[in-house]
Amino acid sequence: MKVGYLGPKATFSELPVKMVFSEFAAVPYRTIAECIDAAADQEVDLVVVPLENALEGTVNITLDYLTHVVQLPIVGEITIPVKQHLMVHPANAEKWQEVSKIYSHSHAIAQCYQFLHKHFKGVPLESVSSTAQAALMVMNTPEINAAAIANEYAAKEYGLALVARNIHDFDYNHTRFVILSDKEIDFETISGSSHYKTTLMVTLPSDQAGALHQVLSAFAWRKLNLSKIESRPMKTGIGNYFFIIDVQMKLDEVLIPGAIAEMEALGCSVRILGSYPALMVESD
Repeated sequence: MKVGYLGPKATFSELPVKMVFSEFAAVPYRTIAECIDAAADQEVDLVVVPLENALEGTVNITLDYLTHVVQLPIVGEITIPVKQHLMVHPANAEKWQEVSKIYSHSHAIAQCYQFLHKHFKGVPLESVSSTAQAALMVMNTPEINAAAIANEYAAKEYGLALVARNIHDFDYNHTRFVILSDKEIDFETISGSSHYKTTLMVTLPSDQAGALHQVLSAFAWRKLNLSKIESRPMKTGIGNYFFIIDVQMKLDEVLIPGAIAEMEALGCSVRILGSYPALMVESD
């Protein structure tokens, strides 16, 4: 079995792969889109991609690719704590406070805004494809005296000096990763988690007053708990949106199908993106 993830080695995306799929062959890809395409094209059996961060919200490229480009089901979810650290080339460890540039993924930079604003005001921040890519760039260019924001695993993997720990602005910094596959993957057995979610994509009928209220009522009177509801543009014009809804239970034969039937009777379009076990990995 092969599992794809956002590379290179030592990204945050590789951490859940190492935690849960240690017996699988791990295959890194350059971008999230390439990861998802690899599963759709049968290059790998499943992929692990980031979907949401507690500080920065939804990873839009993942959600948009799932709703507009491919139709790979979500078969599992892993949520892990995220700890951002500042690292430099060992040759520049003594002068790390004088770095001329800082590399990282855009979400990681945003998660550390207060630290960067306080200690590195005016230093250029450059977004790259992943935190591990940032670490690799710093290792390969010691003459620049640049820094990277990444995890401790990346510092060890690329031989960097870790000069400032836990620089993210808020203590509760977790990222939610989803597992995508069109194969029969028994993630409940693999992960040991029996906690389930069901994710729906709901498109409201146009120009119908109170449609969203009626959709939410379909869940409310059935006592279905929603952990998330988010609007995303349909990309067909200003003001055209669909909704992503996470229901805190496994797809059953009565309640969720009943809610879907009620929404469809209201003129909504409903697509099930997945019903899957959700694993939460707690911080050390």
